[in-house]
Amino acid sequence: MLKTLKVLSVLSSLGMVFVLIGGALVTKTGSQDGCGDSWPLCEGQLLPSNITFELVVELSHRLVSGSMGILVLVLAILAWKRIGHVREAKFLAFLSVFFLVLQALIGAAAVMWEQTDFMLAAHFGISLISFASIFLLTVLIFEVDKKFDAASLMIEKKHRVEIYLLSIYAIMVVYTGALVRHTESNLVCGDWPFCTNSSPLAFSTYSLEQWIQMGHRLAAGILFIWTVVLFIKIIKNYAHSRVMYWGWIITVSLITLQVLSGALIIFTMLNLGIALMHALIISCYFAMLSYFILLSTRSAYYEKKGN
Repeated sequence: MLKTLKVLSVLSSLGMVFVLIGGALVTKTGSQDGCGDSWPLCEGQLLPSNITFELVVELSHRLVSGSMGILVLVLAILAWKRIGHVREAKFLAFLSVFFLVLQALIGAAAVMWEQTDFMLAAHFGISLISFASIFLLTVLIFEVDKKFDAASLMIEKKHRVEIYLLSIYAIMVVYTGALVRHTESNLVCGDWPFCTNSSPLAFSTYSLEQWIQMGHRLAAGILFIWTVVLFIKIIKNYAHSRVMYWGWIITVSLITLQVLSGALIIFTMLNLGIALMHALIISCYFAMLSYFILLSTRSAYYEKKGN
C-alpha cells in the first residue's frame, strides 16, 4: 500500500505541474475562450467539429485537470486511511482535494460568466496552493519510512514567523504577476529593471498597465531581497541541518532564476517558453516555502508539547 501511495503521490505532484503550466499556457496563448462559454463540454459538444489551436489548448487543459482531480481524490482517500495517524496527513489530504475543486470551479466560472482581470488573477494563486498541498502530502508519504525524516529539526520562533510572513507575501507577489498577465501588461515597459532605464521615474501616471507592471517588479524585487536575507539567517543558524541548508540553497536559487526569467520575458518580447518557465519556477519556489511552513508548524508543535 505504501509503495502504491508513493507512486500516486509522485504522479499527482508531476501532474499538478502540468496543470499549472497548462493554465499559464491557456492564458498566454489567449485560449481561455477556446471552448466558448461552454463547460465542461467544449462548444456544447463532447467532440467539437470546428478544431482550432485555442480549442486544443483549452480542451487539453480541461482533460489534464479533470484527470488530476480523479487521481488526487484517490490519493487523498488512500493517504487518509494509510498515514492518517501522521499529524499533518488528514489536513493536507483535505486541502489537496478542496483547492483542486475550488480551482476547477473558478475556472468554470471564468468560462461561463464574465470575470474581471482582478478576479481571474486569483486563479493561479489557488492553483499554486493546490500544488503545494499535494507536494507536501507527497513529502509526508515519503517521510513515513524515514527517508526524508526532519522531525528532529527545531526552528526558532522568530524564524518560523518570518517564514510564514514571507510565504504570505509570496502569494501576494504571485497575484500581481498573474494580474500582469491578465491585464496584458507584460510589455508596456520596454526596459528592465525600470520601465525606461534612461529615465527610471518617467512612466505614465495615467497608465494602469504600467503601474501594474512596475508594481509587480517592485514587489518581486522585495521578495528576492527578503528571501536572500532570510537565507543568510538560516545558513548562519541551521548549517548543521541538511534539510534547512540544502533546502534554502534550492529556494534562493529558484528565486534568483525567477528574477532572471522575468527579465528575459521583457528582453525576448514575451517568448512563450520563457514565460512558461517563469510560471514553473515560482511554483517550485512556493512549494519549497510550503515545506518550510510544514517544518515550522512541526517545530512549534514539539516546542509546545515540550513545555
